Amino acid sequence: MNKQEIELLSKEIEMLMTERVRLLKVVGAAAVLVANADASRLQPNAVDAAEMLSELLNGLPEETLQDALESVNAQTI
Repeated sequence: MNKQEIELLSKEIEMLMTERVRLLKVVGAAAVLVANADASRLQPNAVDAAEMLSELLNGLPEETLQDALESVNAQTI
């Protein structure tokens, strides 16, 4: 690999890490929202969306979900 290729890869990795941080914050906020939602007070469409979101969150590796919760300063759910 030449110096230019290494620089490009370094910038790509940096961009991906920045994106990961942003996505972890979104996931963390979503997890907090779902954990605090009261299904009995939500509209049916919102309940369906919350259930879908909950299933997706539950499918994440535990370490990723923990990182996401930490990124929004949330306590473990």
